[in-house]
Amino acid sequence: MEVSDREWLGGAEAALWARLRAGLTPAAAERLARHWAFLARPAQLAPAGDWRIWLMLAGRGFGKTRAGAEWVRAIAEGDPGARIALVGATLGEARSVMVEGESGLMAIAPWWARPDYAPALRRLRWPNGAEARLFGAAEPEALRGPQFSHGWADEIAKWASGEAAWDNLMLGMRLGAAPRVLATTTPRPVPLVRALVAREGADVVVTRGRTADNDANLAPGFVAAMAAAYGGTRLGRQELDGELIEEADGALWTRDLIERCRVAHVPGVLARVVVAVDPPATAGGDACGIVVAGLGGDGRGYVIADASVEGMRPEGWARAVAAAAMVHGADKVVAEANNGGQMVESVLRAAEATLPVKLVHASRGKAARAEPVAALYEAGRVMHRGAFPMLEDEMCGLLAGGGYVGPGRSPDRADALVWAMSELMLGRTGEARVRGM
Repeated sequence: MEVSDREWLGGAEAALWARLRAGLTPAAAERLARHWAFLARPAQLAPAGDWRIWLMLAGRGFGKTRAGAEWVRAIAEGDPGARIALVGATLGEARSVMVEGESGLMAIAPWWARPDYAPALRRLRWPNGAEARLFGAAEPEALRGPQFSHGWADEIAKWASGEAAWDNLMLGMRLGAAPRVLATTTPRPVPLVRALVAREGADVVVTRGRTADNDANLAPGFVAAMAAAYGGTRLGRQELDGELIEEADGALWTRDLIERCRVAHVPGVLARVVVAVDPPATAGGDACGIVVAGLGGDGRGYVIADASVEGMRPEGWARAVAAAAMVHGADKVVAEANNGGQMVESVLRAAEATLPVKLVHASRGKAARAEPVAALYEAGRVMHRGAFPMLEDEMCGLLAGGGYVGPGRSPDRADALVWAMSELMLGRTGEARVRGM
């Protein structure tokens, strides 16, 4: 995990830091305590190079607001001619978070360069003449007319009039030699955020970060508690890990659907447990999908483990299958035999002679086989015990009618899930047996 110079000196080099402080005058110590390049983690500092937009996509508590306020402060203190736009989701949020908040501009300003803040005028003015004006993205027309050299746009993923406000802001960035904008936000796949990410490497630089990166400055136990409650879920990956999670048009599964089918525990005892295997097509190349699922006493199917492995030769993934079957007490191992046929069974039995192997053959494509299983999810008949991020990413990449747009070359984990649920929940015709509860 990246650390700031202050954290490094305060950790393993605590004695060195103590000697450094002892040798400073009170004024110098105070200036050091306000020096952002010393306090900040590397990801909170403006990137080098020629960029027009700096997009900071990070989880809650990462330190985005502090980074934005310090970036504005550095510009204002260093350039008397700076004219800065401060744009929040609403004008109220621009004031309460970006300016008046505990990590806002007034809180981080040193006494020797404190701006004059006039809330009624929506303006801050620094002693050297630099100015900043406040705006709310909910009123995009207010951004028409004014000109700026720099802009800080906060929480752009929640802007109600996102694209209109952003366009007006960018059209006003026409002062100075190199106008720049910092956009800070917890990621959501809204059009504005997606468009900016797509421009990464052109005029946009993207910084990504997680809540855990700022653990030293958060309440004790907060990161661990949040990870225990939300780790691996869509909410946790978005709000804590800072991931931009896309939704594919026409996908068989959506993130919202999977979240509705998530439980912490399986009620009662499982009547059956199976391990389903989607063997890799090449030795030592693709992933081997290995998914463990069970049939509950309530008639629902439960996904209880994703034991998939990558980059292993046949004997390696076969041992992983045998281990999953033993750990979870599986009564059957269901393995796709289209690639390798009897070789698949031989490899599995070589790993564990007593494995109860059942070979299945695919007569339709992966998406077609997945459709009746997706119908079970829609009917509330399948649940995930916990979170399986890699499996769920593949599920959300399978498209109705065929096609795959998820991670990797093939949805190996998702295909194993389909075989497991087909064995547990579907009849000979491959149609979902949806019963009243």
